[in-house]
Amino acid sequence: MYDYDVVFCDVWGVLHNGVAAWPTAIQALQAAREGGACVIMVTNAPRPWQQVRQYMQRLEVPDTICDGIISSGDVTRQLIEDAGFVAHLGPDKDDNLYDGLTAKRVTELKDAKAIVCTGLMDDVNEHPTDYHDQMHEWLRHRLPMICANPDIVVEVGGRLAWCAGALAREYKKLGGDVSMAGKPYAPIYEQGLELAEKYLGKAINKSRVIAIGDGQPIDVTGANNAEIDLLFISNGIHVNEYGSKNNPDMDALIHFLHKHDNTAKYTMPALR
Repeated sequence: MYDYDVVFCDVWGVLHNGVAAWPTAIQALQAAREGGACVIMVTNAPRPWQQVRQYMQRLEVPDTICDGIISSGDVTRQLIEDAGFVAHLGPDKDDNLYDGLTAKRVTELKDAKAIVCTGLMDDVNEHPTDYHDQMHEWLRHRLPMICANPDIVVEVGGRLAWCAGALAREYKKLGGDVSMAGKPYAPIYEQGLELAEKYLGKAINKSRVIAIGDGQPIDVTGANNAEIDLLFISNGIHVNEYGSKNNPDMDALIHFLHKHDNTAKYTMPALR
């Protein structure tokens, strides 16, 4: 990490799997900070950064792993404010996304200017296509969607769970308009860089920034679009694309990235 001043590290899939944190990842991030790097956790969690930290603490992740956290929820809040009146789709645990905002939540679609989507109501038993009937109603009212979490799936203790990005994908297929500010889109990287410059007290050249992530459509595409180096964690959600855990077929891994017009400067099975 000594070649870099700033580390943008993904949370879910790199630091933990939603059930347990990985000690080697914790040690790696602490070592990066001890080496002088500013570590910013960059996550597509659809809630403010304070709740992300609380979740990490419940998994016994020490605060010493990072200098700051930026979430998709943080950068999405401005889109909600701009809409003014919004209807919500997602579990109650995401309600704090609205804390401190002047935007109003409404229950009648006729009163809404947008749909804010933070996820499926039940990501274990539901499928994104289960929401098509609701989506046709949104289309009838010409409502855009504000997606607070662009992730399609996330690993939860060994299983894959659908995220808000999967619902946004379905809505786009049906002809809906969708706005997103989290990874892989520019706003979250721009705010992450601003946060790092605040901590370091100096301007940062992108050549001195490295991103760490495991998701091709999110972390890899985001880093490539932002023109920053990437450390790809191969034991994530795409592991079946290129072999077994801890022993990826490197030719298959490179082919996997290239077929999506992406690349990575480094790779390792798990952060350590």
